[in-house]
Amino acid sequence: MAPSLEEPQPVDMDAPLKATPNLVAPEPEHCPGPTSKAAGQSSACDGCPNQSICSTAPKGPDPDLPLITARLSSVKNKLLVLSGKGGVGKSTFTTMLAHAFASNPSSSVGIMDTDICGPSIPKMLGVEAETIHISASGWSPVWVADNLCVMSVQFMLPNRDDAVIWRGPKKNGLIKQFLKDVEWGPLDYLLVDTPPGTSDEHLSTNSFLKESGVAGAVLVTTPQEVALLDVRKEIDFCAKAGIRVLGLVENMAGFVCPKCTHTSEIFAASTGGARGLARETGVPFLGSVPLDPRIGMACDYGESFFDNFPDSPACKALRGVVKRVSEEMGLSAEEVLPHGVDVGEHW
Repeated sequence: MAPSLEEPQPVDMDAPLKATPNLVAPEPEHCPGPTSKAAGQSSACDGCPNQSICSTAPKGPDPDLPLITARLSSVKNKLLVLSGKGGVGKSTFTTMLAHAFASNPSSSVGIMDTDICGPSIPKMLGVEAETIHISASGWSPVWVADNLCVMSVQFMLPNRDDAVIWRGPKKNGLIKQFLKDVEWGPLDYLLVDTPPGTSDEHLSTNSFLKESGVAGAVLVTTPQEVALLDVRKEIDFCAKAGIRVLGLVENMAGFVCPKCTHTSEIFAASTGGARGLARETGVPFLGSVPLDPRIGMACDYGESFFDNFPDSPACKALRGVVKRVSEEMGLSAEEVLPHGVDVGEHW
């Protein structure tokens, strides 16, 4: 499960995602990618021992793309959850968003955890000890509830603390299996939780899902400029990769005391926070979700904060975010949330 760690390799955004040819030497610093159209022909290839291998490697569309499209044909809405910055609560937000969607008993929700090296989604959902079952129809996702399922590399590890030390091609191959071999079945929403950055996992997921269609991406940030710096890069990545940005969510926007519900500002929005960045870039602002220590406790114990604390400021704010996400996808809040639920406004 854990091959030796090597330097990450550059990936051509336009390269078809085929199996990487067997190379006789490490790829040079400015390698265009062994499966890209420029493989073996660019100036970076001059003198490279792999030049003849790359120049004769098969090019063209990945033959598995039609299989992925067929497998996901019954998934109505596919959402990417991105951030660019680690530590902003992206995986936590993904689980809360999934619980919010799944609060409607008529909706079916799935989470695909593409954070290969840091799979925390199973822990937050309380299914960390589960394993994958394989049948003739494919891999079965782990079901958290009657209408909420998840797939993660965590279910494949022999021990919960085993490190996954993989290079890009190995990660890409597993992400492809999650899309091609998992029996997702009919879903109203498939949330794809991604690691920080704009690298292999993001490129692979976008390329594999292009034919089946992606509703868009929700970008998560915290108010301070150090987080917004990387979110700007993520917005640029989405523009270059052709991914529609549904909007920005400002997470940890103030601390709410669980006893008196008084709010204190922990991370100062020195440059205007997510709302200011949304105005600057023209990206929709989906809302702010405050920091609540009970969210961390719920994740540690694998419980739903959304179900256990429905009247909390954070939960009300999350309903407002769900409402805005629904509007951006062309759906009404009544279609997404249960009837009678107060969708609220921005926190």
